[in-house]
Amino acid sequence: MSDVVIWHNPRCGTSRKVLDLLRAEGIEPAIVLYLQTPPDQATLADVIARAGLSVREAIRSKEAAYGERGLDDPGLDDAALLDAMVADPVLINRPFVMTPQGVRLCRPAERVREIL
Repeated sequence: MSDVVIWHNPRCGTSRKVLDLLRAEGIEPAIVLYLQTPPDQATLADVIARAGLSVREAIRSKEAAYGERGLDDPGLDDAALLDAMVADPVLINRPFVMTPQGVRLCRPAERVREIL
C-alpha cells in the first residue's frame, strides 16, 4: 500500500491534476473516493489540523449545500461544520493529499510539491 493518500474526486479538474502530478513523480497514491467513502469526523478534523487549516478553510463554501444548510452562519462551531461535511462530503474541499512529509489541501494543484 502507498504511503501517499489522495482524497480524490474524479470530476474535479484540480483533483485530477494533482493525481497526474503525483503519477508524474512516479507515485501511485492510495486513492480515496471520499464522496463515496467519507471520513469520520475525527479523521476529517485530524487531516484539516495537520494541513494547518481551520475547518472553515477546508469547507467548500461555493457548494449549494453550504448555503442550503446555513453553514455561512458565523456562530456555527467547528463540530457543527465537521458534522455537515461528514453528512454531505461534497462540502469537503479537495483534494487533500497525505504523505510522510505532511498534509496539504492542494489548491492550487502545485501545492502537492510541498509535501513530496
